[in-house]
Amino acid sequence: MLTTSPHLYIRRPSPTTAEFTVTTCPPLTLPLRLALFGILLLRIATVGLVLLAIYTQYVAATFTTATSPTTLPDLSLSLSLSPSDLASTLQALLSALLASPLGIWIAKASSHLPPYAFCGLSYLLLYISLVTRIHTTESVLVLRGLGIQTSSSSSSGAIQKTRFIPTAQIQDVFINEAFRGFEVRYYLVVVVEGEEDVVVVFPRLLPKRRIVEAVWRGIRGCLYEQRSEANGGYHFQGGNVWKDGGGGKWQQQRQRKVDGGEKGLG
Repeated sequence: MLTTSPHLYIRRPSPTTAEFTVTTCPPLTLPLRLALFGILLLRIATVGLVLLAIYTQYVAATFTTATSPTTLPDLSLSLSLSPSDLASTLQALLSALLASPLGIWIAKASSHLPPYAFCGLSYLLLYISLVTRIHTTESVLVLRGLGIQTSSSSSSGAIQKTRFIPTAQIQDVFINEAFRGFEVRYYLVVVVEGEEDVVVVFPRLLPKRRIVEAVWRGIRGCLYEQRSEANGGYHFQGGNVWKDGGGGKWQQQRQRKVDGGEKGLG
């Protein structure tokens, strides 16, 4: 398969840096590499055919304007050009392509299309070949003491969106839940100081709960490790107490009330 369900890759270049990437690209095995290479060749061939069709329309329009509107040009006449420089060599190559059976077939096929249909079809093929991607990849980079950088790129070929949030503006990182259709989806959000809307991490893929929880633990373990060390390995949030279990894992602790006050951790 060329794509798979979203899965997580974790990269830790240093103890204070962690990158979490969620992608629909499966492991790059040899069959997958060959398939991707074949798709690349198909895209290159499609772009070449579209450009050749556009050139045939340009030559036909130029010839029609200069002579008769009902007669197609003899595309083999320019083969006698002497390739003395780069321009003449390119002209001779294009003329050879137009005079080939493939070029003649493209010229005849494109001549039967209305101009608006030809332009729309050419734009669609070029967009699919040059812009669209097979896989969707989203990532979050955590730099302790600096902040969080989120990036997202979709298979539709939209420009990759990247945003950096300084640590001083991060109020909290937590997991939220919402309905999507008839199912409950869990997603990771970052609360930014001074903004009404939260920043959703992995907004396009919305991976499964276990992936979201793993990324949440990793982000908190990288951002708040110094804070937990200063409090004896504990982190206090929203009336709950979390203990640093190592490796970015936090364990919720129970608070025992003694004589009307809170004392100790269990």
